[in-house]
Amino acid sequence: QVQLVESGGGLVQAGGSLRLSCAASGRIFSIDDMGWYRQAPGKLREWVATIARDGSTRLTDAVKGRFTISRDNAKRTVYLQVNSLKPEDTGVYSCNAEVKSQPYYSPTTYWGQGTQVTVSS
Repeated sequence: QVQLVESGGGLVQAGGSLRLSCAASGRIFSIDDMGWYRQAPGKLREWVATIARDGSTRLTDAVKGRFTISRDNAKRTVYLQVNSLKPEDTGVYSCNAEVKSQPYYSPTTYWGQGTQVTVSS
Protein backbone atom coordinates (compact mmCIF):
# COMPACT_ATOMS: atom_id res chain seq x y z
CA GLN A 1 0.00 0.00 0.00
CA VAL A 2 0.88 3.66 -0.14
CA GLN A 3 1.01 6.19 2.66
CA LEU A 4 1.01 9.98 2.44
CA VAL A 5 2.14 11.92 5.50
CA GLU A 6 1.78 15.69 5.76
CA SER A 7 3.74 17.99 8.03
CA GLY A 8 4.43 21.67 8.53
CA GLY A 9 1.09 23.00 9.70
CA GLY A 10 0.72 25.26 12.68
CA LEU A 11 -0.61 28.48 14.16
CA VAL A 12 0.57 31.69 12.52
CA GLN A 13 -0.46 35.32 12.52
CA ALA A 14 -1.99 36.91 9.45
CA GLY A 15 0.73 37.75 6.97
CA GLY A 16 2.88 34.87 8.08
CA SER A 17 4.20 31.89 6.15
CA LEU A 18 4.42 28.13 6.42
CA ARG A 19 5.87 25.35 4.32
CA LEU A 20 3.75 22.23 4.12
CA SER A 21 5.26 18.91 3.11
CA CYS A 22 3.71 15.63 2.03
CA ALA A 23 5.86 12.53 1.67
CA ALA A 24 4.72 9.39 -0.09
CA SER A 25 5.98 5.94 0.82
CA GLY A 26 5.16 2.32 0.18
CA ARG A 27 4.66 0.36 -3.01
CA ILE A 28 5.35 3.05 -5.59
CA PHE A 29 6.48 2.67 -9.17
CA SER A 30 5.74 6.24 -10.20
CA ILE A 31 3.65 9.23 -9.14
CA ASP A 32 1.69 11.33 -11.61
CA ASP A 33 -0.16 14.40 -10.31
CA MET A 34 0.26 15.48 -6.68
CA GLY A 35 -1.98 18.05 -5.10
CA TRP A 36 -3.20 19.95 -2.09
CA TYR A 37 -6.74 20.47 -0.85
CA ARG A 38 -8.06 22.26 2.22
CA GLN A 39 -11.18 22.15 4.33
CA ALA A 40 -12.24 25.09 6.45
CA PRO A 41 -14.47 24.56 9.49
CA GLY A 42 -18.05 23.98 8.40
CA LYS A 43 -17.17 23.99 4.70
CA LEU A 44 -16.58 21.43 2.00
CA ARG A 45 -13.08 20.43 1.01
CA GLU A 46 -11.73 22.58 -1.81
CA TRP A 47 -8.93 22.12 -4.29
CA VAL A 48 -5.90 24.37 -3.79
CA ALA A 49 -3.13 23.33 -6.16
CA THR A 50 -1.85 20.53 -8.39
CA ILE A 51 1.58 19.75 -9.79
CA ALA A 52 2.25 17.27 -12.56
CA ARG A 53 5.25 15.01 -12.77
CA ASP A 54 6.85 17.38 -15.29
CA GLY A 55 6.53 20.26 -12.82
CA SER A 56 3.67 22.11 -14.46
CA THR A 57 1.37 23.65 -11.88
CA ARG A 58 -2.18 24.87 -11.40
CA LEU A 59 -3.51 26.87 -8.46
CA THR A 60 -6.93 28.09 -7.48
CA ASP A 61 -7.42 31.81 -8.01
CA ALA A 62 -7.77 32.53 -4.27
CA VAL A 63 -4.13 31.59 -3.61
CA LYS A 64 -2.36 32.70 -6.78
CA GLY A 65 0.54 34.98 -5.96
CA ARG A 66 0.65 33.75 -2.35
CA PHE A 67 1.02 29.96 -2.53
CA THR A 68 3.57 27.92 -4.46
CA ILE A 69 3.41 24.19 -5.10
CA SER A 70 6.56 22.20 -5.86
CA ARG A 71 7.76 18.63 -5.73
CA ASP A 72 10.88 16.54 -5.38
CA ASN A 73 10.38 13.39 -7.42
CA ALA A 74 13.43 11.67 -5.94
CA LYS A 75 12.03 12.19 -2.43
CA ARG A 76 8.45 11.48 -3.54
CA THR A 77 7.45 14.66 -1.75
CA VAL A 78 5.19 17.57 -2.62
CA TYR A 79 5.44 20.96 -0.93
CA LEU A 80 3.12 23.89 -0.51
CA GLN A 81 4.74 27.19 0.38
CA VAL A 82 2.03 29.40 1.82
CA ASN A 83 2.80 33.10 2.19
CA SER A 84 0.82 36.20 3.14
CA LEU A 85 -1.61 34.02 5.05
CA LYS A 86 -5.10 35.28 5.78
CA PRO A 87 -7.57 34.10 8.43
CA GLU A 88 -9.70 32.63 5.64
CA ASP A 89 -6.81 30.28 4.78
CA THR A 90 -7.46 28.44 8.05
CA GLY A 91 -8.29 24.78 7.63
CA VAL A 92 -7.01 21.24 7.36
CA TYR A 93 -4.65 20.91 4.41
CA SER A 94 -4.49 17.47 2.83
CA CYS A 95 -2.37 16.17 0.01
CA ASN A 96 -3.15 13.57 -2.60
CA ALA A 97 -1.15 11.68 -5.16
CA GLU A 98 -1.91 9.59 -8.22
CA VAL A 99 0.28 6.53 -7.74
CA LYS A 100 1.15 3.67 -10.02
CA SER A 101 2.26 0.66 -8.00
CA GLN A 102 3.43 -1.20 -11.08
CA PRO A 103 4.18 -0.23 -14.67
CA TYR A 104 1.25 -0.34 -17.08
CA TYR A 105 -1.22 -0.15 -14.17
CA SER A 106 -3.74 2.64 -13.94
CA PRO A 107 -2.94 5.13 -11.17
CA THR A 108 -4.74 5.05 -7.82
CA THR A 109 -5.40 8.23 -5.86
CA TYR A 110 -4.19 8.23 -2.25
CA TRP A 111 -4.81 10.82 0.45
CA GLY A 112 -2.96 11.96 3.52
CA GLN A 113 -4.56 12.58 6.91
CA GLY A 114 -4.08 16.33 6.78
CA THR A 115 -2.26 19.01 8.71
CA GLN A 116 -3.96 21.90 10.50
CA VAL A 117 -3.22 25.47 9.48
CA THR A 118 -4.65 28.18 11.71
CA VAL A 119 -4.22 31.85 10.87
CA SER A 120 -4.99 34.38 13.60
CA SER A 121 -6.01 37.94 12.81
